[in-house]
This record gives sequence, C-alpha cells and structure tokens, in this order.
Amino acid sequence: MNLLFLCTGNSCRSQIAEGWAKHLAPEGWSVESAGIEAHGKNPRAIAVMAEAGIDIAAQESTKLISGMLERADYLVTVCGHADEHCPVVPADTRKEHWPLDDPAKATGSEDEIMSVFRATRDDIRQRVEELIQRLKAEQ
Repeated sequence: MNLLFLCTGNSCRSQIAEGWAKHLAPEGWSVESAGIEAHGKNPRAIAVMAEAGIDIAAQESTKLISGMLERADYLVTVCGHADEHCPVVPADTRKEHWPLDDPAKATGSEDEIMSVFRATRDDIRQRVEELIQRLKAEQ
C-alpha cells in the first residue's frame, strides 16, 4: 500500500499525517507527503510530534510531482486548497479529503497556539489510525 498525504505547502498537516502513518502503518507500506507548493517544515509541527514520540524533523517539505500520484494507491488531501487544486488522480488511485483547519494560522499566546497544534496532531492521529484500519480490512 502506498499512501500519499497532500496539503497546500507540505509544512504542517501533511507532515504530521506522514509521521503518524509511518509510525502506525504495517511494515511494507510506503508513505509520502507533498504540497501543491513546498513551504518548508513548521517547527511547531515538529515539536508537537516530538512530544508524542514521533520524529518528523528529517522529513522533507516537497512539491507534488506526477510520479508521487502514479505511485499512490490512496491519496488523502488534508486541506481545501489542496483538494481543489489537486491534479487529476490516476484512475486506480483512491482519494479522500480531510477538511483540517491550518494550525499555522492559530493566534494568541504561544501556549494557545501550541494547544491548537496538539489538537490537530491528535485529530490527525485518529484519522490516520481509522484509515489504516479500513485499508487493512480491505486487503
């Protein structure tokens, strides 16, 4: 199984999803993330994943290329912009959309912002767990 998570800038939500999927998916599954653009990695996303024991610091912020779509068995868009601007998906690639708010747009104190990042991290973990369970059941 090849999973691909797609976001606008591949800096936060898709990076978190990639980290969880790599941690939770069965051995032999391939997991990638990409963006319609590449914005670099968000340090807060790296920090909240580290709090959960997942190191995503070495993941790359990459721009989507056609080969990624061709390899993907399952594509998850994690923001509306990526869903709306996603290139045509190959016929045999399944796709779903997770309408996640961007934690990088959170405002307030550092504690309040980090709280939003943690909530996003936990929401994505639950969604990734459910996705993996569904896909495993189909195999």
